[in-house]
This record gives sequence, structure tokens and C-alpha cells, in this order.
Amino acid sequence: MVVATHKALPPVGPWLMGTWKAAMGGKAATGGKPAGGIGGEKHSSPPVGETWGPRVLKGWPSCLTAPDEAAVRTDHAVEKAAALPPKRIYRNNGYLMVSCNGGLNQMRAAICDMVVIARYLNVTLVVPELDKTSFWNDPSEFQDIFDVEHFITSLRDEVRILRELPPRVKRRVELGMFHSMPPISWSDISYYHNQILPLIRKHKVLHLNRTDARLANNGLPMDIQKLRCRVNYGSLRFTAEIEDLGKRVIRMLRQNGPFLVLHLRYEMDMLAFSGCTQGCSNEEAEELTRMRYAYPWWKEKIIDSDLKRKDGFCP
Repeated sequence: MVVATHKALPPVGPWLMGTWKAAMGGKAATGGKPAGGIGGEKHSSPPVGETWGPRVLKGWPSCLTAPDEAAVRTDHAVEKAAALPPKRIYRNNGYLMVSCNGGLNQMRAAICDMVVIARYLNVTLVVPELDKTSFWNDPSEFQDIFDVEHFITSLRDEVRILRELPPRVKRRVELGMFHSMPPISWSDISYYHNQILPLIRKHKVLHLNRTDARLANNGLPMDIQKLRCRVNYGSLRFTAEIEDLGKRVIRMLRQNGPFLVLHLRYEMDMLAFSGCTQGCSNEEAEELTRMRYAYPWWKEKIIDSDLKRKDGFCP
């Protein structure tokens, strides 16, 4: 017999609506005694973390600490890490505005890339704008999801980040005196030095209107990869409200079991582009097909939905 508990989590912000519906796994009803093995023999199972943990990464130094500090951090080191880093002083080459596109994971990765690009071009980064034009019509701003003050101050030793443009520069943008463009996908840092930096120097303000996968993953200097890592794991901290929700989920998992049922959004665009139309009416399937054909950048047009599902590409 398995006893399962179901607890609904309250909505935290617009982007979380419809995302969290958690069912916490139950415990075997054994009358408070350990379950017996074959012939009544007792078996002790290893903790879930040891079973499923990333063994390959255990013992590796963190990107947030020096290698000799990674194993043990004293109280003094923790206090030192909590202090604000000194500001990096550099000659500002201009201002970089970015409009992220895609889902939350794509936008988070893009923010890491844009910080790196701003740092190595010696420009001032304006807090990124999140995608508001996708199918899910999410109105969230950066500060609705991430701790914007921590984002700015934690990176002050690398790059200058502003919540918005200075008034004089903002007026230039309002008058159309700036340049907007999508950078080339999977570019290395030399592309940004050779092609993007001259545009920033010329126009003073550059707006990158697409950010998904615009910086290569591999073949980059280690310092760039370390900064990417630092932004992702240290500077992009969720708001206190979202952090509290995460802690609540962890408490529920520890109390009720290590399994979580999570309903991720599967929107019309994903249905259209994946071709997974199981459960749809003929009219709905036709509408999804029309949507797929309406976007020329989506290469795959003719999709066999049943075959896709058999191959494991549909939920």
C-alpha cells in the first residue's frame, strides 16, 4: 500500500501560473518499521542523492571559489564572500541593451552570455529585457523573477550594469539614435570584438534584439567560461518569493518522499513545432499545422505525429 499526499502550491508570479502542481510521493505503510528483504533480511538503501548525484562532478572546484578554497570554506571566507566586490574601473565604450527571447532557460543562458560580452567589450550593460512576445504572453520583468540588486552588485568587479540608461542617453534612444540588430548565432568572442564593438563605438548604444545561442559554447577562453558559470550560479538569484517557494518544495519532498510530479507548460507553439497532435481534434491539428507553416524559420513542416510519438519525441 502506498500513501500519497497531494498539496497544491500557491502561484508566485505570472511566469509560474500553471507550472507548479506538485504531488509528493508517499511512503510504504510498514507500521513504522523498516521493510524487510528476501527472507526477512533487512536491506539499507543508499540515500537518493548518492544514487542519482553527479558523481563525475563531485570534488571539482567551484567556479565561484578558488581551487584551494573549494573543499573547505571557513566562516571568515564566507563573510568575505558576502561583502561587495570592488568596482572594476574601465573606459566605457558605450551601452548594450538586450531583449532576450525564448523560454526561461534560454533567457537565463542568454543573460550569462550578454554579461560576458559586455565585460569583454568594456561596455555598460542595461538590465536585460525578458521576452514578452512569445505564445505564453508572459508579462514578467527581470525584477519579477531575479534579484536585480544582487545581479548588479555581485558583478560590479566585472562589468557595470544599470537598471536603465542615463537620462541623456535614454533621450537619444527615444529619438531613434541607436542601432538594433540580431547577432550571429554561435559566434566566438572575436566576432563581438571585430564586428559588434565598432558598432557600439559608432552608435554609442547597441540593442541586441535576439540573444538565444548567440555565443559559442565551446572553444572559448577559460575566463569567459568561468564568468558564464559565475553569472548563472552566483549572480542570477531568484527573488525571495521564488526562493521561499523552492525551500517549501524541498521541505515537502524531505517529508513526503523524493518524487515530484511537475506540470510544465506545453503551449500551442510547442505543439505546432513538435507535431505532437495526439488528443487534438482534426480542426485543432489543422490549426497547429497552419501555425507551423506560418513561421518560415521553422524548417520541419511535414510531421507524422504518430511516428514522432513512437520515437519518444512527444509527451
